[in-house]
Amino acid sequence: MTNDSAAAPPPKRRIAPRVRARLHELYHGHSRKAVRFRLAVIAIDFLLIAFFIVAPFIRESPAFLIVDIGVALILAIDIGARGLAAERWTKWLRSPSTLLDIFVLITLLFPLWLFNLAFLRVLRLWTLVHSEFFWETVGRRYDDTRWEDVTRAAVTLVTFVFVMTGFVYTSFARIHPGIDGYVDALYFTVATLTTTGFGDITLPGTWGRVISIVTMLTGITLFVRLAQALFRPYKVRFPCPACGLQRHDIDAVHCKACGELLNIPNDDFH
Repeated sequence: MTNDSAAAPPPKRRIAPRVRARLHELYHGHSRKAVRFRLAVIAIDFLLIAFFIVAPFIRESPAFLIVDIGVALILAIDIGARGLAAERWTKWLRSPSTLLDIFVLITLLFPLWLFNLAFLRVLRLWTLVHSEFFWETVGRRYDDTRWEDVTRAAVTLVTFVFVMTGFVYTSFARIHPGIDGYVDALYFTVATLTTTGFGDITLPGTWGRVISIVTMLTGITLFVRLAQALFRPYKVRFPCPACGLQRHDIDAVHCKACGELLNIPNDDFH
């Protein structure tokens, strides 16, 4: 009796591994239930991102702080669940996407003090669409295809537009007479990014010119990248077993870098 009772661990010790295994299956498994769960998580992520974008419009609303704390609670639960589901939580904790999520959570917990940094919350859109979590769930059919490259390039451009808009709004709204609200900041960002340059809204001083230059140069670069993703000949992602070259022509038989014979699966030909 004594030996048996000593050998059997208390039930409480088994709860944590069981919960971690369950969360790992939901976040990383391939069952139908796991896929539905991840689709729900991604849908909630998009709703959170939509809140981040419209936050400047509803900040004066009496319900803003309530919604903000509710979003913070949802994000905290998601971050905690992802940490428990990770195989190596220390590696997960050091990943840029996790650090960004923690930063977003901090801005949500202290909205009155860190509102000037709230525009960086939109970066969650970039980390979501550039994650394997997204492509293995929503874009499984288009994973490692031209459409993945196009989507990533387009989302990078959209994310940059909203980040720059938030930065301009935070820095110049109600200080510079040309920018009275968020829409004015968005208008300036799009006009500068596309190098249209109507000139009806300009940022004052040297700092304003620097922001305009960075917006134009980055915008041109992102537009070119999007155009390349749309129109350049698509190359299959397949690591060469000899030299490690990642991209090859669809009909490639040998690696262009080292001449190694390739055996690219036909499923990658989209």
